[in-house]
Amino acid sequence: MSEADQRAQDQLRAPSEATAPGRPDHWFDDDAGPVVRPYAMTRGRTTSAGKDRLDLIAVVVPEPAADDPGRDQTLSPEHVEIVERCADSPQSIAELAAGLDLPVGVVRVLVGDLVADALVHVTRPVPPAELPDESLLREVINGLRAL
Repeated sequence: MSEADQRAQDQLRAPSEATAPGRPDHWFDDDAGPVVRPYAMTRGRTTSAGKDRLDLIAVVVPEPAADDPGRDQTLSPEHVEIVERCADSPQSIAELAAGLDLPVGVVRVLVGDLVADALVHVTRPVPPAELPDESLLREVINGLRAL
């Protein structure tokens, strides 16, 4: 073992003033995940108070009032990041969850908070059953061409 390796191991074994004797100060590694657990971000809530249906394909669009969410001291960093991501282009709940590396349930609660604060609104894509029939559209186009 080299001298540098030996010093590194000795530093890990050396007690710190902030920890109990014999315990290393670096108690987790880089693969341990987030230090703040997801339920802490939502203050233990699993649903939002809003009445909006926040499923995976619901699209989150920022409101004009959300021009600078970083100034609002009541918002958590996750709330601010959601508003900033949606300011570039509206995103679905699934896209936000993937981009933030958070569980979908946590993102739903956070987006529900933003909806309640009127910083974003949620739109839903038109279901295929409500789209006009392709044959009807072709008839309209042909009628317009005949004019």
